[in-house]
Amino acid sequence: MADSAPRASNFIRKIIDQDLASGKHASVHTRFPPEPNGYLHIGHAKSIVLNFGIAQDYQGKCNLRFDDTNPLKESVEYINSIKRDVQWLGFEWEGKPRFSSDYFDALHGFAIELIEKGLAYVDFSSQEDMRAMRGTLTEKGTNSPYRDTAVADNLQHFADMTAGKYQEGECSLRAKIDMASPFMCMRDPVIYRIRHVHHHQTGDTWCVYPMYDFTHCISDALEGITHSLCTLEFQDNRRLYDWVLDNISIECHPQQIEFSRLNLEYTVMSKRKLNDLVVEGHVEGWNDPRMPTIAGLRRRGYTPASMREFAHRIGVTKMDNQVEMGILEACVRDDLNENAPRAMAVLDPIKVVIENYPQDKVETLVAPNHPNKPEMGQREVPFTREVYIEREDFRESANKKFKRLVLGKEVRLRNAYVIKAERFDSDAEGNVTTVYCSYDPDTLGQDPADGRKVKGVIHWVSASEGVAAEIRLYDRLFQVPNPAAEAVFADALNPNSLQIVQGIVEPSLASAAPEAGYQFERTGYFCVDSEFAAEGKLVFNRTVGLRDSWAKMDQSDNDA
Repeated sequence: MADSAPRASNFIRKIIDQDLASGKHASVHTRFPPEPNGYLHIGHAKSIVLNFGIAQDYQGKCNLRFDDTNPLKESVEYINSIKRDVQWLGFEWEGKPRFSSDYFDALHGFAIELIEKGLAYVDFSSQEDMRAMRGTLTEKGTNSPYRDTAVADNLQHFADMTAGKYQEGECSLRAKIDMASPFMCMRDPVIYRIRHVHHHQTGDTWCVYPMYDFTHCISDALEGITHSLCTLEFQDNRRLYDWVLDNISIECHPQQIEFSRLNLEYTVMSKRKLNDLVVEGHVEGWNDPRMPTIAGLRRRGYTPASMREFAHRIGVTKMDNQVEMGILEACVRDDLNENAPRAMAVLDPIKVVIENYPQDKVETLVAPNHPNKPEMGQREVPFTREVYIEREDFRESANKKFKRLVLGKEVRLRNAYVIKAERFDSDAEGNVTTVYCSYDPDTLGQDPADGRKVKGVIHWVSASEGVAAEIRLYDRLFQVPNPAAEAVFADALNPNSLQIVQGIVEPSLASAAPEAGYQFERTGYFCVDSEFAAEGKLVFNRTVGLRDSWAKMDQSDNDA
């Protein structure tokens, strides 16, 4: 369920407040209208939280409507993924999902109405000629030679288009507005084009399909939408939105309101570029945990609450800006720190042999699932003579700042005993392979009785009882903050965005559910990979580190 806490006002909420207070609207009705031509990304998550959140806060309604007017690029896979994403974020749409194709009959009728009013005409110009006649930002457009075709002829041509008598690109239906308009979208835009393709909802019923700017406003009006919220790139198109509704026989006239789209550092928000990443094999698919798609973020371990909180933190404005990736990571870090159970995992193991511990003994220790939430319970952790620790947690010698295991020094194994490093083995390259230690049996859960101080605490996993797991260390997909600005954005890919290591985890994690999130103590936040879980393989994805390592790198660069 979505958050119920009150949120700060913004310019959209102020408009709605005024509309309700003036009696312009008795209730609020919004919509989320994605095009099913790819998976939703985090920019869409912002729009979902805005549209559904406003409807929720004002006790109104929000529709889910698929803008399915371009069947060449759409698929049922994308439709299903969008439904899943909206529900995963904690929202439910009003009634059943809608499709723009539900209104194809009505849209076709309104197109005929515009022709009959002399406000639309069938143009047989080529795309190149139409582009040339359109003009530029500094030069007016020129009228098409077909602009003054008689109404009766236009009606017949449009009927022939609908009947499939013309080939794709042979002609199109254009609105007759103003070729001298300073706004390019008003220079006789195409409102219908020919597509001889099968549609995933309407089959082969239609071979003419309406354009987005014609479809969207009418669909909003037919659904009784009060406030049509969209991103700033549609600001000029609001003039066409209003023109269409002003010139057809329809009662409802929704208000279009624009807000800034999300631009997030170290990633791209273009569906085309995201599709390129998939098609060119730079990622494993739309749900790759490095992708900014909702599916990818979910697989990486982001939570619905963290995504909603991110949308609330960045707010809603009319100013385009680039949001720091650290804000998104802070949201999931805050959520998981509060709610994720703890567990122990060793990612780069070296063996520790506790020589004075009984050889065949398996001792069951108890550890809290969360240090500050006793209500989350406890778990059993097996302790044995041989355990694994992180390679970086042992040094032959170190200064006083190193609070881990040092030869001849003591350290506490978390939720277990104090051990002392006595000696170690190494291989031909000088890499430590085994550390031999002794333990103090009287230090379980308490400090040494003789008053000596043990400052360090490290995590560990039983060598015999632990479970092997593949650990996928995901990082940012790009190594520059604004990859979209690069001449070839793929050149900015981070070569270290995925590193795979073979680790060992405590046995309580062997039955962890897909997408379940944990804090691996002293390491970071991880979740069970949903794709590999289906194959019975234990794989954990790193969601985010305990701290922002990129902020440290940025600071180092600034200090250099």
